[in-house]
Amino acid sequence: METASQPILIVLLCFGAYLAGSVLFAIPVCRAWRLPDPRAQGSGNPGATNVFRAGGWQPALTTLALDALKGWLPVWLANQADMSIMVQAIVALSAVTGHMIPIFFRFKGGKGVATALGAGLALAPLTTLLMAAVWLVVIWRSRISALASIIAIGSGPIISAILEPDTLPLFGLLTLLIVVRHRNNLIRLAQGRETGL
Repeated sequence: METASQPILIVLLCFGAYLAGSVLFAIPVCRAWRLPDPRAQGSGNPGATNVFRAGGWQPALTTLALDALKGWLPVWLANQADMSIMVQAIVALSAVTGHMIPIFFRFKGGKGVATALGAGLALAPLTTLLMAAVWLVVIWRSRISALASIIAIGSGPIISAILEPDTLPLFGLLTLLIVVRHRNNLIRLAQGRETGL
């Protein structure tokens, strides 16, 4: 690839990742299953957990898969274009940011966990799979999705520092972004008011 064309491609990949992230799949999935708008019920979060509360595992897993795919695909494309780890990390962050502040939904989005999962699988699969295992253990023990998400994403920088240190900046920033998005959940957890699945 010509060096002169790389900046243009990087911008296109980041912009495309943001646009992909801005598609909140929980909304069309709920429409397909004839469920209420996830933004108007439960936690108000357009994510897989809230979809699960409304309609069960099938629409929730569909939402999870689609939200993960929109994180995975842009990073995979950046990898196929021989972009550096740092550029791939920026593309990943663009997709997650799109989910959090989506241009298609007046910049009111979700918490980015599933999109971060997909992006992480494309860039650092071992770290991400171990984080997913942490999530599964915590959700099994606590039945509280927010707690599982916070602990799992918090484990990311530690795991990546040991196993895939080149991706540590990505997981550090993802942890910061996602924990901030869970600030209301953290308050409810501290008060003992956070609801489970």
